[in-house]
Amino acid sequence: MAQGNKGFADQLASARAATPAIPRPPPRSGILSARDNRLAELAAGTAVTRLHEFVDPTRCRIWDGHNRNYVALNEVNCGDLIESMRAQGRQEVPAIVRRVTDDPLHEFEVICGARRHWTVTWLRANNYPEFKFLIEPRELTDEEGFRLADLENRSRKDLSDYERATDYARAIERYYGGSQQRMVERLEVSKSWLSRYLELARLPPEIIASFGSPQVIRITHAATLAPLLRAPKTRECVLAAAAVLAEEQAAGTTLKPAAVMRRLSEAAAERARGVKRPSRDIAVHGPDGAVIATGHRGRSGSVAISIPRASARNRLHVIQGLADLLDQLLGKVSAP
Repeated sequence: MAQGNKGFADQLASARAATPAIPRPPPRSGILSARDNRLAELAAGTAVTRLHEFVDPTRCRIWDGHNRNYVALNEVNCGDLIESMRAQGRQEVPAIVRRVTDDPLHEFEVICGARRHWTVTWLRANNYPEFKFLIEPRELTDEEGFRLADLENRSRKDLSDYERATDYARAIERYYGGSQQRMVERLEVSKSWLSRYLELARLPPEIIASFGSPQVIRITHAATLAPLLRAPKTRECVLAAAAVLAEEQAAGTTLKPAAVMRRLSEAAAERARGVKRPSRDIAVHGPDGAVIATGHRGRSGSVAISIPRASARNRLHVIQGLADLLDQLLGKVSAP
């Protein structure tokens, strides 16, 4: 004790020097380190492990609540995926599926990934039989599947406004008892945002047909048309104009959405001004009932005539149809 603190420290130093040093193991690296890090992440809840499988796409069916129109998929709207999978040699992003037990022909149904399913199927049928469909099976209720698909596709430009709109209109009845408030809370969106899509989904079939394809209709179109369709005095004129436009589209005359909106809006504006004239859109038909030509009279009295390509095969019928059309249009112009 006489040596004090200095003597005690010297004794500790001597004992340490007498004990042979045990070499420390090198730090783990490579596979072991990655495994330890992954286990630590899983334990901490910062990572989730998922099981992915490559399967034959014929083992999968498309969920009936899927928000994409599978029948409308083709080489054009799936072209980017076709090229990407060809370049990579496989599908990189898994589709979300769930197992089914009520179908002897299928083991899974696709919740998210209809385009990926279509693309793999197409590649297998077109010189790439080795391609498999990459899936990630999950346990999901219908409502959870709807929300998951909505989140995955909400920012994608390849899903049309009309596809989203019809998906929301179906979901609000199927999962939320018709309550718009419950739906916006679950989706975490604004009520006005959802209302615009529901307006689009509720457009009459005549309006949808007037655009030629529902894929080109936007929520902005629905926002413009909704008040015109709510007012009884303009609704009838808009639907009448839409019927003529639908005939033109069906006969092969391709009208852009802007042209369709202009004519529908003009029909409503004319009725709102109290102009007592018949519809400014006329279609003439051939002996077989097909549209030969259509005419549209502008506000200034100008006349626009279109002839579907299919009608050009019978020149005599087209000439007679044009004569009838001009008589009707000119008669309208000169009418009091």
